[in-house]
Amino acid sequence: QRGGYKNRRSSCYRGDRERSGPVAGTRSNMPKPHRGCTFAILVACMTFASAYGAMPTGYLHLDYCVIGAGPGGLQIAYFLQQSQRHYLVFERNNISGSFFVNYPRHRKLISINKRYTGKQNKEFNLRHDWNALLSHDDNLLYKHFSEDFFPHADTMLHYLKNYTDRFDLKVQYNTAITWIEAEKDPAAWNGHYFFLTDQNDNRYRCSVLLVATGISLPNRPNFPGSEHVEGYETISVDPDDFVGQTVLILGRGNSAFETADNIVGVTNFIHMLSRSRVRLAWATHYVGDLRAVNNAMLDTYQLKSLDGLLERDLENIAIIQDNKGKLHLRLRYQFDAIKASEGGSSNGTDQRLLYEEIDNFSVREPYDRVIRCLGWKFDFSIFNNVTKPQGGRGHKYPLVKATYESESLPGMFIVGTASHSVDFRKSAGGFIHGFRYTARAVHRLLEYRNHGVSWPATILPITHLTNMIIKRVNEASGFYQMFSVLTDIVLLRKDANEFEYLEEYPIGALAQLQENTGRNVTDGLFVINLEYGCNFSSPESDVFHLGRSVGEPKHAWLSNFLHPVIYYYKHLPTETEMMYRPKFWTLPRPHKIHHVVEDFLTNWTAAKAHILPLRRFLENCLGTDLRSFFAEACFTFALTNQHVPPSCHHGYLKKQGLLYDESPWLRSVEAGHS
Repeated sequence: QRGGYKNRRSSCYRGDRERSGPVAGTRSNMPKPHRGCTFAILVACMTFASAYGAMPTGYLHLDYCVIGAGPGGLQIAYFLQQSQRHYLVFERNNISGSFFVNYPRHRKLISINKRYTGKQNKEFNLRHDWNALLSHDDNLLYKHFSEDFFPHADTMLHYLKNYTDRFDLKVQYNTAITWIEAEKDPAAWNGHYFFLTDQNDNRYRCSVLLVATGISLPNRPNFPGSEHVEGYETISVDPDDFVGQTVLILGRGNSAFETADNIVGVTNFIHMLSRSRVRLAWATHYVGDLRAVNNAMLDTYQLKSLDGLLERDLENIAIIQDNKGKLHLRLRYQFDAIKASEGGSSNGTDQRLLYEEIDNFSVREPYDRVIRCLGWKFDFSIFNNVTKPQGGRGHKYPLVKATYESESLPGMFIVGTASHSVDFRKSAGGFIHGFRYTARAVHRLLEYRNHGVSWPATILPITHLTNMIIKRVNEASGFYQMFSVLTDIVLLRKDANEFEYLEEYPIGALAQLQENTGRNVTDGLFVINLEYGCNFSSPESDVFHLGRSVGEPKHAWLSNFLHPVIYYYKHLPTETEMMYRPKFWTLPRPHKIHHVVEDFLTNWTAAKAHILPLRRFLENCLGTDLRSFFAEACFTFALTNQHVPPSCHHGYLKKQGLLYDESPWLRSVEAGHS
């Protein structure tokens, strides 16, 4: 473990540390250094230094530090810039999005760029633009940068440079953050500051740390003979280098199939080995699983063209190189057994394994090359013991809360690809078309927590509720892409005569809604979510079976494809209710629930199938009539009923109702049509 900053001296201060000169935009209420330390304070300071690292003495202070100028870092920087916050983005390379200089290796992105949808609505069209970052400039939609459905990776580099320049985002290039510490301080927003050190030993103090470094370390399994394996990150992309060769690929994701597709036409045959079966994106509805654009080798396997797929845990294999340089795949237990029989010596183990193979062993033919295509994982090495996030998903991603804040340290948020632990193999949070929305959610949380700016909300009369929900489920991109992760919330106000509409709130943090948004829940709430059918998304699912869809509203609860589900709660669910919700449920059991029947066009605008059942559900929950009435009808209601519909309150009684006009009917009578 590193010992902290170089050439540091322990010193005692009250609250803040001395800075190396003033910084524009920082808080001005910084306490003076305390010059006289008592013995007790000295002991306390030494304890601090032991747990949190030595105390830095010179640094640049920032309210927000963003590490990484990839798509995730630039997206959160855009929101910080628009709200005029004091921030800086640290990028270790000399360009934005440096990941795309080398990856994907074969230069084709698998995020779609659908330029034409038949609609002009920008929000709707973002559902099918998986590469653009969010902004107020329509010139930064990706259709202006590439005409390809699956764009070339170089276009992403060009796009991110334009995005950075267009908004003059504050990015400090050629700055590699090599160490991150935290120091307690009661004056800090979260009770501590983050201290960052770069490769030149420059120091930065941050009130909030936003980590957008992505997942950059290749997964490297440890097994006998792994030194003979070539990595995806360095393997040649020229098919001519594989002519007439026999290749074993370790892995079964998009990078593995991307590599196989590149060389399948020139190799003798390709075998692919992984611990689990192929997960096809069109079966799991998870964009990170194998996409059709990469899976040509499935044809050559199933249509008997020599290539093949096998399953075995990679920790249980061994690779043996013979004296001709050929590579042989063997089982780990054989290797260990022979090695043990020889007293732990491995000198003759390899040769014995070559000749003691199992009869009819599936992979008895040797390989010319073995290629590792096993994906990436998060780099935890830049954190000290206090700041280091907990590892989740087999240490592939850092573990974060539903709000994308570190589980172990308040004030540190993970944005971009690395935030995917929240919805891994579920939604799109590991990809641009997902994390652009989760970054916006993080920014809204920070705006309220640190600056008192409540979560944006639209306040409307209750009679507009049906139309508002229909509009959002048909147009909104954020909770369409981040289904069952981000959700729209309707808060009822004034005895359910008005409502507040909050967009794209993290569904897993529903119990903390009030403290995260500044919005009060007094008269109940609706949660609008998009969901697939409960048994329709898995590697084993037959997503093409004949009865895969329903069309009648009465069968809406059996819908399989993505469809709106509206939950009604009389009170905000508690943390306990969220924790003990039914298995596989996104939310606790509601007081009432409504499924809007799935639609082949994902266009929920049918008057009888979609809108009418929804309106009646809302009326049933609210105990009122949400229809709009003419003034004459409202007058009758007022004379004959104790309660009048809300539209009459908002219209007729305020002299703003619809006035009945007899002139068209009279003209019809005069013309003899009645």
